[in-house]
Amino acid sequence: MASWEDVRRIAATLPETTERGSYDGLPAWRVRDKPFVWERPLRKADLAALGDAAPDGPVLGARVPDLGAKEALLADDPAVYFTTPHFDGYPAVLVRLDRIALPELTELMVEAWYDRAPKSLAAAYRAQETTPAE
Repeated sequence: MASWEDVRRIAATLPETTERGSYDGLPAWRVRDKPFVWERPLRKADLAALGDAAPDGPVLGARVPDLGAKEALLADDPAVYFTTPHFDGYPAVLVRLDRIALPELTELMVEAWYDRAPKSLAAAYRAQETTPAE
């Protein structure tokens, strides 16, 4: 399963991505200063809300395009994706990093990057990814 090193490696492949501490000093990955994934340990209120369902491993926060995408991920694999009341109404999911497969993590991060990247940068990257190698 995935680790923080995997997150760093995947993020390094995405154009104009930087790693910078969030407001609490934990790692966050940004495209042109817009965060798209970040380390998100559970806080007291999260632990109280989740109760026995609270994971004890590393948690990644990831931006998603909209609330529909969020609900789809939560319904699709609740063993990997979850949320807390703090994220109600916000297009982001929490991910049990130690339970997500690398291909799924890559897809989640790339989609989060696309959601936050400027349209011109996203279009250039998409064109590069779909151009066959010579």
